[in-house]
Amino acid sequence: MSRLVGTLAVIGVGLIGGSLARALRQAGQVERVIGCGRGRENLERAVELGVIDSYTHDVGEAVREADMVFVAVPLGAMLGVFEAMCGNLRDDAVVTDGGSAKASVIADFRAACGKHAARFVPGHPIAGTEHNGVEASFAALYRNRRVILTPEADTQKEASERVAAMWQACGAEVVMMGVQRHDQVLAATSHLPHMLAFGLVDALARMDEHDDIFRFAAGGFRDFTRIASSNPVMWRDICIANREALSRMMHGFADEMKDLASSIEAADAEHLLAIFERAKAARDAYVDGIDDSG
Repeated sequence: MSRLVGTLAVIGVGLIGGSLARALRQAGQVERVIGCGRGRENLERAVELGVIDSYTHDVGEAVREADMVFVAVPLGAMLGVFEAMCGNLRDDAVVTDGGSAKASVIADFRAACGKHAARFVPGHPIAGTEHNGVEASFAALYRNRRVILTPEADTQKEASERVAAMWQACGAEVVMMGVQRHDQVLAATSHLPHMLAFGLVDALARMDEHDDIFRFAAGGFRDFTRIASSNPVMWRDICIANREALSRMMHGFADEMKDLASSIEAADAEHLLAIFERAKAARDAYVDGIDDSG
């Protein structure tokens, strides 16, 4: 039986890259997986777990025989990875990534490896947990999740179709979207909530009575702040890469918080109730629209 991917090179064998390899293995859609990263212990563990077949610390070596390359490193490391792989890629290799901001990744790839730009399919799986490393990876991570692809005008159709088929084999729903639209949507739905969680926990941790605050925190606090346990380096890079869209979103949200604070200070019960009812209706409609089957 022919497989979608012959040799897959995963640059960054953590939660995202490791889960892709696991999912493709489970689906029988990859013959060989080569891992690449800096941490020897993590890569050796990936071999032990059967996530990858072999590993190297050299990006150029990792991609040399690959027909599919998946880059799952922090956004700040993308340019260096692209520079290291250019000149070592097969002519027919397809390169894709899992970065949370797409404009910066595309600019980095074109700067480092423009001659292969038509075979680069920018992507972003909308899935993850607050955990890191190959130990955190699992085959079902992408099942019934969306993966956004943002191919450009000069991206080869065959390359886009191959990447879409790869993600569909993992159980994901593939959505095509423009680059700017992606970065705006993700600033609102992913990046802003992470900033709120990080900011809240940091602010409370710096208060004199923080021990009591955290000691008596209930389930709602734990649920809301769970994502503040996410990788700080990754989120620093996301902020910088998507700073224009994210800063606009945060300024708008700050205005919303000022309005809410003023309403509370003025004991404006009618305005508070209107805000809460609108929010509840929007949230309930969103939850009702989620398919949790499978």
